[in-house]
Amino acid sequence: MRTIWLSLLLSATLTASASQSLAGETRARQILDRFEHANQWRDHVMVAAHRAGSMQAGKTLYAENSIAAVEGSIAMGAEIVEVDIRRSKDGEFVVMHDSWLDRTTTCKGEVVKYTLAELRTCRLVIEGTGIVTDETVSTLREMLLATRDRILINLDNKLDVGDLSGMIAVARDLGMAEQVIVKENLWNQNRITTVKAAMGAIGGGFQFMPIIADDAVHDAGFAGTVDRAFSPRAIELINWRAGAETLTETGGPLFSTRMRAAAVKGDWHIWADTYAIVNKPGGFLAGGRGDELAVRASLPRESWGFWADRGATIIQTDEPKAAIDWLAANGFRVPYADEARPAEPANTASIN
Repeated sequence: MRTIWLSLLLSATLTASASQSLAGETRARQILDRFEHANQWRDHVMVAAHRAGSMQAGKTLYAENSIAAVEGSIAMGAEIVEVDIRRSKDGEFVVMHDSWLDRTTTCKGEVVKYTLAELRTCRLVIEGTGIVTDETVSTLREMLLATRDRILINLDNKLDVGDLSGMIAVARDLGMAEQVIVKENLWNQNRITTVKAAMGAIGGGFQFMPIIADDAVHDAGFAGTVDRAFSPRAIELINWRAGAETLTETGGPLFSTRMRAAAVKGDWHIWADTYAIVNKPGGFLAGGRGDELAVRASLPRESWGFWADRGATIIQTDEPKAAIDWLAANGFRVPYADEARPAEPANTASIN
């Protein structure tokens, strides 16, 4: 009996120690564990905040690609923020989606025509409301510092593939390259060869995520070729609606049983996008099953639930808070060490 009790005590001590160790890890490290071990976390859907997560309930609350938006995404529990990278006239990496400043700042003209010092005079604007914020255009370094140890950051490269090396160099200088996800679109073997050479020149220590879109790739088997070339931890799969008026029933050629099997075999996440494309009909991305369907039409099951059912374990969205809330309430989220687990619903049958 004494042996049994000692065994139980040792087991409890080890469990408590492991829990304390996990709780002591940075939030980014806990997220990275889920990102790097997809097969261990198939019951959890991670959320990536598009353009840092500027919207809630169809309204723009923050300037896109702003540090304020990043803070909001971290506070709501998103795992990844996606931001867009360009260069200033004097070669500095800056955070900006458009090649022009007109839509999202108080300045006019092309980003590349402004020095960093000049960009510092451009204040970010909240699109839709026209509210001018106190925040100016951020550098990549500033954006990385805002996310360090707190959340993963996906850099959407608006430049050439060769510019990725400079972005990773900035992250390495800050000691946070492993938190950084970079991505490039792949559509044939020649493109794979080009991007693989660029990745090889950069070296390791960061996350590379291939993008495959069904306007160019129609065979899920292409993911196997990509997997063998890069051994990624996630692959972004894009469903183009192409202007169709009806909702996709299957998710398109990439969201197939074969693709899900490939993801499990390769131990990588299927990353789906549900945000709307600027200047396109509502729901243009995601086969009509995007954020607008989830929020404006109040059909989240037909949007986020649809993609989760088709194997997506990362969803990039303009509505991160609504997505997190719905996914958590419907059993698609597993709490982190510092999060409270939601109460279990009562299942006791009444005999009255």
